Order: sequence, then C-alpha cells, then structure tokens
Amino acid sequence: SGLKGQIVYLFLSYYLPPKAPLRGTKMTSPLEQADDGGGLTISSMVKEFQGLKDKFKREDADSPSPFSDLEKATVLQECRVFSDSKVVTESPRKCSQLITKLLHIVTQGDAMSSSEVTEVFFGVTKLFQSSDASLRRMIYFFIKEVAETCNPDDIIIVTSSLTKDMNSKEDLFRANSIRVLAKMIDATMLGAIERYIKQAIVDRNAMVSSSALVAGTHLIRGSPDVVRRWVNEVQEALHSSSDMVQFHALSLLYEIKQHDRLAISKLVTKLTRGTISSPLATCLLIRYITTIVRDSGGNALASATGRAAYQFLELSLRHRSEAVIYEAAKALCNLPGIEERDLGPAVAVLQLFLSSPKSTLRLAAMRALSSVAIAKPSAVIKCNDDMESLIADNNRSIATFAITTLLKTGSESSVDRLMKQISSFMNEIADEFKIVVVTAIRELCLKYPLKHRVLVGFLANFLREEGGFEFKKAIVDAIIALMCVISETKESSLFHLCEFIEDCEFTALSTQILHLVGIVGPTTVAPARYIRFVYNRVILENAAVRAAAITTLAKFAARLPALQASVSVLLRRSLRDEDDEVRDRATVALRLLGENITKDAPGDGEAEGSQRPFRQDALAADSTRDLPLQPEIHLLLEPLPMSFAQLSAALKEFEVAGSREDDALALSLTTLPVVDYTRPSSQSAVCIRRVPSA
Repeated sequence: SGLKGQIVYLFLSYYLPPKAPLRGTKMTSPLEQADDGGGLTISSMVKEFQGLKDKFKREDADSPSPFSDLEKATVLQECRVFSDSKVVTESPRKCSQLITKLLHIVTQGDAMSSSEVTEVFFGVTKLFQSSDASLRRMIYFFIKEVAETCNPDDIIIVTSSLTKDMNSKEDLFRANSIRVLAKMIDATMLGAIERYIKQAIVDRNAMVSSSALVAGTHLIRGSPDVVRRWVNEVQEALHSSSDMVQFHALSLLYEIKQHDRLAISKLVTKLTRGTISSPLATCLLIRYITTIVRDSGGNALASATGRAAYQFLELSLRHRSEAVIYEAAKALCNLPGIEERDLGPAVAVLQLFLSSPKSTLRLAAMRALSSVAIAKPSAVIKCNDDMESLIADNNRSIATFAITTLLKTGSESSVDRLMKQISSFMNEIADEFKIVVVTAIRELCLKYPLKHRVLVGFLANFLREEGGFEFKKAIVDAIIALMCVISETKESSLFHLCEFIEDCEFTALSTQILHLVGIVGPTTVAPARYIRFVYNRVILENAAVRAAAITTLAKFAARLPALQASVSVLLRRSLRDEDDEVRDRATVALRLLGENITKDAPGDGEAEGSQRPFRQDALAADSTRDLPLQPEIHLLLEPLPMSFAQLSAALKEFEVAGSREDDALALSLTTLPVVDYTRPSSQSAVCIRRVPSA
C-alpha cells in the first residue's frame, strides 16, 4: 500500500493542475517550480519510477510461492472445515484456496490413499451448499481431477449433486455439471441422465448446448449405442445461431455417422448448400470433404463428388473468415490428381497471404506453398518475388520456408543469387532450420547437376562453421548422396570431407567419412593424397577414430599394390598402440597383406617416430615392392553380407542351435543361421548350413 501511495502521489503531484492561486500571485508550471528547487523534473520522475520498479522486482524475487512448503497432512487437516456449513456459506474464498492447495498436491504427484481420497471427496461434496459461482467452478474442476482415482462407489454420492445442478436455473452450473458427469459416468449410469443431456443439446443457451455436445463426443467412445439415439437433437443443434454450437454439433454428428459412408456423403452434400454459418464448422466441413475425396481414390475431378467438392472449396476461397480461406486453399492443394491449372485460385489466395501483416497467415501460406512446390513447383513460380521478400522476415520459420521453397522453384540462373542470400541467412537461424535448408540444397543440386560446384562448395563451407551434430551430419549425408548420383562431384566432395575431419569433434562423423574414403579413395585419380588425411587421424584422434583409420589404410594397401609397402610401414607403427582394438586391426591388416609382423617389429625409436605426422614423400619409399596378398583379403574389400544387428542375432542363434546339435559346427559366414531380423529372435526362422565332412 505504501508503494502504491507513492506512485499515486507522484502522478497527482506532477500531472494534475495546481490549485487556483490567490489573487495577485503568479502561477508557476512544474518545470518552473523545478527551477526554484521545489518541483519535479522529468529526469527526477524517471529516476523515481526506476527506483520503484527495482524495488518491486526485488520484492517479487524475494516473495516465496504460497504452495512451496505445502504438506499433505496439514492441508487435509485444514480441509475438515468443509463440514462446517457456516464456513462454507460465509467464506467461499477460503474454501476455494483449500481446493487449490489440494489440486497442487495432486498435480505434484503426492499420491493420497484411498481413505484420504474418500474423506476429501465427501468433504468437497458438502461445498455444494454454497451458491458462490467461483467456488462451484473449483468444485467441478476438483471432481474431474480426482474422479479417476476415486472409488467408483463414492462417485454415486456426488452424482446426485451434479444431477441437481443439471436442473439448476444457473446456466453456469448446468453447463459445468454436464461436463463433469461426462467425465465420471459409465454406460450403466448414462441411461439415468440421458434425458437431461438431450434437453441440454437443444438448450437456447450456447454454453449449455456446447457442453452437452462435447459430453456426447466423449461418451460415444464408451456408449456409442446410447449417443446414436441423440441424432435428432444433434441435427437440430446444427442449425443454432451460435458458431461454437454448430462446430460441436457437426463434430458429434460426424462421430455418430462416420461408419456409414453413404450417410456421411449425404450430410456433407447437404451442408455444402450453405446451411453452415460458423467459420469453425466450415473448416471442419472442408476437412471432411477432403477425407471423402481422398478415400474415393483416383482423380479428384473425375467423379461428380469430386467436382462438387472442388466447386465448394473454390467458393470457400471467398469466405469472410481467413481461417476458412486458408483451410480451403490447403484442401485444394492436397486434392489427389488435381491439375496444375486447377491450383490457380488456391495459389492466388496464398500469394495474398504472403503480404499479410499477420505472421500467422504468412507462415500458413508459406507452409502450404512449400508442400505444393514439392510436386508442382511450376505452379508456385509466380510467388517467387513475394517469397524473396520474406527471406528477411523476423519470423525465422517463415524465412526458412521461403528459402526452401525458392530452392525448389528457382531456375538454374537464380542459383548463384539464392546462395548469396542464404549465406547471410544461415548464420541467423537455429540448427533445425539449417537442416531443412541443407535438404533443399541437396534436392536443388539433383535438379541442376551443372551447379554442383557452387552447391557442394556452399555445403562444405558450412561444414567448417559452428553447428551441432545433426546439422553437420545432414551436410555430410547430403554431400555423400550427391557423390553417389553426380559422379563429377566425387573428387571435390571427398577432398572437402577429408578437410572436415581434420578438425571434427564428432567421432561418428569421422568414422563415417573414413569408411567412405576407404571405399572411394583408391578409385580416384590421385589416391595417395588422401593417405595423409587418414594417417593424421591415427596419431591425433581417439581410439574409435584411430581404429577406423587403420581399416581405411588397409583398404588402400589392398587395392593399390604400388602403395602397399609404404602403407604397411604406417600400419606397423600402430602395433604398439595403447588401445586393443587399434592394435588388433593393425595386426589383422598386416596379416592379410602378407606381412610378417614378428619381423622388423617397431622398436622404441620407431614407436617414437610414429607420433610424427605423415608426410606425402614417405610414400615414395619402397613403393615398387609387390607383397603377396592373403586369400582372406576380401574381408577388407567386400562389405559384410549382413548388418551388424543381423550378425549379432545370427551369432546368438548359432550358439543356441549349436548347443542342441551333437556335431560341432565350424563358425563361418556360411554356417551362421539365416535370421530374419524384422521379427523377434525368438520367432526368427533359423536355417543351419552344415559344413561338408572331409
């Protein structure tokens, strides 16, 4: 009260005119008074208000929550006042606060025993003595929250009070009691109150009617036969003057007739003649029409139903409600088999939304146009100028949709200009939006392969920028996908990826790229240039990356005899690695390459030298020596005939099947069980192939 008084005083003293001066005295303004040292200046007013603002902030920060130290036992003890009729009738606010505390305890997960729930439930039912509207709404809310955990026998007690409220003269009590009863009752109890709900559906009060219709929507799931008997009342409510009642009536009527396709078709045909005035109900009707047309299959405009639906949707584009216009435009864009020329009216409306001052309309229009651009990009080309202006939109979601849609609809000549715009845009958006842009750039590169140098270079630049794992993985996957489709990108893309792993913080991406280098690197024009990148990973990275690099080096040696001797020297340096996996891979690789690992094993000096970065001229030494390869070298060069998950499941099945067999089976890829991994291993079809006896 003191702070409020100070604020009021400051306003009154500064803004209200002073009292009339005595005759003969001179009237001064506040600023003149300030000059005399007795008034307020603007700067002093600002300082005063800033001080009060800071004081309010400190008080708000220091004030604890009224629910921070609640104890269940204390609150339950306080709730015993519900039995005092004097407190209930004279202090409804106190009762509301106690119910709030109970709800806080329940929502925080502090479970109450069945006896405690019953006691509280009985106490709350005694609050029906009060006619206070706020308290009654709290009672309804509490009953809905607690009814599911309460004993079904106790629910009968409160049902009579709620039924009495259904016949009350207060519309608020009638509407809320219907909602609560729909949450509590089952099929056996519904028959007793069915008459009241049917009367409420056609009630003149919109709140009561909507409550009854929503209750029917919930009750039809458990008692469909009972609710279907209300179809006449629901159809009458469909002609209500209330927008919300029409919406709920149409929703319930569709639920009642949804299993009768002919009835639904007749209902929709009847409603398209203009009997619906509610924008919400019209949006719902548009969705039902779209569902019917989609379920019919084939071309939407080939049948009479489809043509009627198209005419209604086109007419809805001129509706007074923006929600209906957007829903109709989106439905037209999603009609199956629709031709590009038939999309014109919908695209024109969405183009108008692009210049709307409402960000919601701009976002909705961009989302719809983006989906259209996937299948029919030429239909959206006329919106390109409007979409380019949205690249600088304050809403990053809108800007992202604009960029990705332009990438889908842009021409080959506009690629360079778009890339310049995207470069500044990418630094301002989150990773989730960047991933969407990367996907669009990949599709654009597939569309215009001659622009691969610009697009792949753009992706490679952002590999070196800051970003999370998902963003970097999206770029790596995009570059790899382009390498598989556009052969001209193989050399440059592989070099970009090798530069990326020089400073990559993600182990999964490093190992993925090393695996790719082992497959593609030996087939390039100058394969030796990639060995430096690979070997640097052996001496600079963690164990997982070092192991992957060892396997990659072995693939180079196996595929390129000219490099085999030099790579073997590099592999020998890992025989004393501190990690078992790295040592084992180096040993296996040297064995498969025909090397004698016990001969000329690296000594201490060579181990120390192994920490030196790899130099390109090291490959020149002994590059002409041709070492004999082992027959098992295909294990390095050929992929496994199954995934690791299938291999793991097959090994388990092999162990189980082998324990049931008398003759021991030799473990090999040919003797492993054939496991259908799409099913659980217990139900997998297993086939054991025996090795022929000698």
